[in-house]
Amino acid sequence: MRLPGSLWRNIHGRGVPSRYLANMAANRPCHVTVLGEEYPTDHMTNVSPTIVSKLPLKLHTQPSHPLSTLRALIESHFPSYSHLSSLSPLVTPYQNFDLLSFPADHPGRSVTDSYYVNKDLMLRTHTSAHEVEVFGRGETKWLLTADVYRRDEIDGSHYPVFHQTEGARIVSANSAGMKEIEEDNERLAVHLDRSSIEIEDVPHLSPMNPCQPAHDPKHTELIAKNLKLSLNSLMLHLFGGRVGATAQNPLKVRWIEATFPWTTPSFEVEVFFRGKWLEILGCGVIYQPTLDNANVSDKLGWAFGLGLERIAMVLYSIPDIRLFWSQDPRFLSQFKQGEITTFKPYSKYPACFKDVSFWLPKGQTLHENDFCDLVRDIAGDVVEDVKLIDNFTHPKTNRKSLCYRINYRSMDRSLSNDEANSLNTQVVSCLRDRFRVEIR
Repeated sequence: MRLPGSLWRNIHGRGVPSRYLANMAANRPCHVTVLGEEYPTDHMTNVSPTIVSKLPLKLHTQPSHPLSTLRALIESHFPSYSHLSSLSPLVTPYQNFDLLSFPADHPGRSVTDSYYVNKDLMLRTHTSAHEVEVFGRGETKWLLTADVYRRDEIDGSHYPVFHQTEGARIVSANSAGMKEIEEDNERLAVHLDRSSIEIEDVPHLSPMNPCQPAHDPKHTELIAKNLKLSLNSLMLHLFGGRVGATAQNPLKVRWIEATFPWTTPSFEVEVFFRGKWLEILGCGVIYQPTLDNANVSDKLGWAFGLGLERIAMVLYSIPDIRLFWSQDPRFLSQFKQGEITTFKPYSKYPACFKDVSFWLPKGQTLHENDFCDLVRDIAGDVVEDVKLIDNFTHPKTNRKSLCYRINYRSMDRSLSNDEANSLNTQVVSCLRDRFRVEIR
């Protein structure tokens, strides 16, 4: 499911000028190879070589990797659920958007926000792209962990590939299904009453967080309660031991009403950890049309989604999201499967800043995600962050100038100024060729 705030978010898209598409078409090959298969390209193709190279890696399945341990920790809390982690990242836009009732003009559909192989095939932007498929094959309780792909900025907490775990449970919308939920609610309530956890709750239903028209409010109340009890228990499982929760100093969890198109009622969950509230996940009662599309109209239930990197960065004290992709033994050797340990920094190499300033062709715009993808394709994870430091429109000619500051800093070794200059020269050359800019 889409995540809250910076996790479950609508990414702000923009229109794509025809000149931009023309420039991209001029540099586009006729075919692109993804996971060993060749696919035709078209006007929507924007998947980059750097992104294609990440597809086979599946960090969440690599033994001893922090994301693998976190996935296993979450799965261990839901032992009776199906655990899924090997579904292909290639989906259709229909799967990724339409089956989940995304509006036709939703910004997430834009080529500036999502990666397309062609107009009929894309990289999933969220694990919910498989929701209808999984429900449709008869799964009623499941966890799905997968790599997801979104075009994004470059900094220490954003990466165009990240990992989500989605969990869902559905039951029959009848007395038998409600009895199953009530019994589980009683079990979970007893467990939490005996635990060191303090919960700041909100109503299951409210005028701002209503029941769906197709649902019985009493059923929704029970489902929402089961969702909250299940996730409060998960928060205790993930964080209780890490904060040393006791009766005198319990783990603090708070629920916040939210508004999402994919669930109603909807909530966000935060945990008080190391002195501040952390946004952990988004969740809610599943939007009924999603279940209708899966041919399980007689069911109702809940779903949640969380980002593994965000939680792992907190639990392991990992300061830079690029480190999850490091092959440096000094990083990998610090972790063992099933153990959460504090990351010990092994280096802090000096930064090397380079500015790239240019005039855009008249009438053309350049989305920041396009610039960042270009930088990634050339310099990869040697770039720590990219910032727009100047945006100027000439008052007489109306031409627009942009200036980006690229921070070159390797995580694994000292980067010489000559190396940074060489990479920056390649960035400038590619920028000029691909977008027809005039370098200042």
